[in-house]
Amino acid sequence: MLAELPMPWLATLAAAFGLVIGSFVNVVAHRLPLMLERRWALQDNEGADALVPAAPHGHPRYNLAWPRSHCPQCGHPLAWHENLPLLSFALLRGRCAHCQAPISLQYPMVELCTALWCVTCVLNWQASWAALCWSGFGAALLALAVIDWQTTYLPDDITQPLLWSGLIAAALGVSGTPLADALWGAVAGYLSLWSVCRIFEWITGRIGMGEGDFKLLAVIGAWAGWQALLPVVLAASLMGVVVGLAMKSRGTLREGGYLPFGPFLVIAGLWVAIEGADAMLRALGLGLLG
Repeated sequence: MLAELPMPWLATLAAAFGLVIGSFVNVVAHRLPLMLERRWALQDNEGADALVPAAPHGHPRYNLAWPRSHCPQCGHPLAWHENLPLLSFALLRGRCAHCQAPISLQYPMVELCTALWCVTCVLNWQASWAALCWSGFGAALLALAVIDWQTTYLPDDITQPLLWSGLIAAALGVSGTPLADALWGAVAGYLSLWSVCRIFEWITGRIGMGEGDFKLLAVIGAWAGWQALLPVVLAASLMGVVVGLAMKSRGTLREGGYLPFGPFLVIAGLWVAIEGADAMLRALGLGLLG
């Protein structure tokens, strides 16, 4: 039935769907790191009398579903009309209705980016299971990008299901990536960055990146195939260098000069999903090599 709708209608539905999913991405990006920190504290303090960090605003339970959405500053529970993607931010003029604390631009930006990604998927794959699967892929990557940028975490809670879903989507013929390419993409994606990191650590005695980056590249390989790995790493590295130099010149690099690599892998992964590996290599000026 959806396949019979004109493309403008499909794109509108995809945008609305993306806004809702983007709102959930914000919930995941905000709450999952806190949940992980509490989980780690519980594991570290098991059998000890040390204190475990309390859930935000004293809530006895804290997960993705509970408590209801609230202001992170004052804990004010959001009414339905204060929780509408994009629209509520505009109506509230970017401030909490209760305490007037500014609402981070992250929230509308993530919602908008997720909506645009879902529209892009519909334009590329029409009304199909492939469009739905790739929409989920992009939403999960956006959550990882936000989490990594803010906390340097790339949680297994997202990367592992995303890796397996990429292999399953390939096996079912939904993603459009042959299963053999997806399998070797996952293997090569992990081992390539793992090898580079271990060599760098052996030479310098310092750790160059976290293991989450290995898993994230494996995820991209599982979804887009092993052919995507070279252009993704090249594009992500170039973006990282440019952003890193810009932040260094402004003195905004975090302590130790560390810049999370995950967000750049995410951008490159979304790029290769739509354009393909060959188009990315040409855009990077390497098309003549193949």
